[in-house]
Amino acid sequence: MTGLTPWRAAAGLAMVLQAGAGSASAVETRPLRVMSLDQCGDQYALALAPGAALALSPRADDPDAWLREAAAGRRRVRPTLEAALAFQPDVVVRYWGGDARLLARLKASGARVATIRDATDFAGVRENIHAVAGALDAAPRGEALIARMDARLREASPRPGERKRSALYLTAGGFTAGRDTLVGAIFRAAGLVNAAAAPGFAPVSVERIALAPPALFVFGFFDQSRGDWRGPGRHPVVRATAKDRVVARLPAASLTCPGWFAAEAAQMLKAGG
Repeated sequence: MTGLTPWRAAAGLAMVLQAGAGSASAVETRPLRVMSLDQCGDQYALALAPGAALALSPRADDPDAWLREAAAGRRRVRPTLEAALAFQPDVVVRYWGGDARLLARLKASGARVATIRDATDFAGVRENIHAVAGALDAAPRGEALIARMDARLREASPRPGERKRSALYLTAGGFTAGRDTLVGAIFRAAGLVNAAAAPGFAPVSVERIALAPPALFVFGFFDQSRGDWRGPGRHPVVRATAKDRVVARLPAASLTCPGWFAAEAAQMLKAGG
């Protein structure tokens, strides 16, 4: 039996090492794979990892998605176990999407799961940005996003000595938002006094508005023509009462997710005031 000469053996070893190095390089250069399980996760993934291989939710380009234009042409998948197994994400971003079975399987597979928390103020939004940016290894983008949000908040803040006015936040469905809500934080950022004194979200009746009309209104979600089109907020009495009293009409896209774009809503209040 003829053995390999030292030269042939060395050449063969070099080829093996080169092939191994090529495989390692391919693994290292593979784009980060990011899966979003809901519309809020879509916004964070698009803003913080635009160069990644993204699998967005089916609602990524809906009218109430802040970055709907950036979602154009991106892959969409349903937040199911089957879709996750096929895509094999490195990082999963979610707000409310994904059931316990799916999340457990994703974590068991080694995927990092970044959960966006409910935020009742802009400090909570900053925490969300830091958390998701950390999971995506995108700390510089996260800091840039926070800096942009803080700049918007500075622009929206009231001037010294500026008179504060009271306004009632009202959705087309007839709900308001008081203390301990992100809407309340948006009001504070713009120097508005929230006419809803109670904490959290609560319904507002047409009768209450008719009998004790607020000085001003801030409308939210009224741009969704198909949503709550017969809701209390669209009642003729409310329309008549609110005439010439609406500070701003905040688009649904600025309110559906505890994200940095809530600062844009504060700017809208400032501009309308």
